[in-house]
Amino acid sequence: MGGVDKGLRELRGKPMVEWVLERFAPQVDEILINANQNLDVYAKLGHRVIPDAIGGFAGPLAGLHCGLSAATHPLVATVPCDSPFLPMDLITRLHARMNAHGAQLAVAKTGDQAQPVFCLCRRDVSEHLQQFLQSGGRKIDAWYATLKVVEVLFDDEAEAFSNINTREELAAFDK
Repeated sequence: MGGVDKGLRELRGKPMVEWVLERFAPQVDEILINANQNLDVYAKLGHRVIPDAIGGFAGPLAGLHCGLSAATHPLVATVPCDSPFLPMDLITRLHARMNAHGAQLAVAKTGDQAQPVFCLCRRDVSEHLQQFLQSGGRKIDAWYATLKVVEVLFDDEAEAFSNINTREELAAFDK
C-alpha cells in the first residue's frame, strides 16, 4: 500500500487492526501488538505494543519471536493486522488439533494453501526460532517445517484469511 501502515488503514469506518482485535480478543487471554512504527497509535488500542527485537526486517517471524519472548501464556497465537475477517473460532480449532496431535505448532489451511501467519504455537519453540532467525532464516514455512506441525483445514473460509495488501483490495472489501 505504498509504505503506509496497513493495520491503520480504514476499512468500513475503522482501522483494520480494530476489526482484527474485535475478532481475536474473545479467543485469547492476552493480546500483544507487534509494531515497528506508529507505536503510540497502536498503544491507544489498550494493549501492550512490542517492536521486533531482531533487526534486518525478519518479517512475520520477528513478530512471532518477540511475541514468544513477551507473552505470559504457554501458547502464543498470531494473526496479521491486515486480515480483518479471521474466524471467530480460529484459536479453539487450532488448539484442539494441536493437542490431539501433540504438535508444537498448529497452522490454519484453506484448500491446498497453508496460512502460516494464522498459527498457534508453544512458547517452548522460542529458542529454536531465535536460532533460525540468527542463521538468516526468514521464511515462516521453512521454519515451521522443522517442528512437529499440524495443519487445520478451514473449508470454504478463504475470505476469512484474506489479507488486504493493496488499495484496490481495500476498496473492494470496503463495499
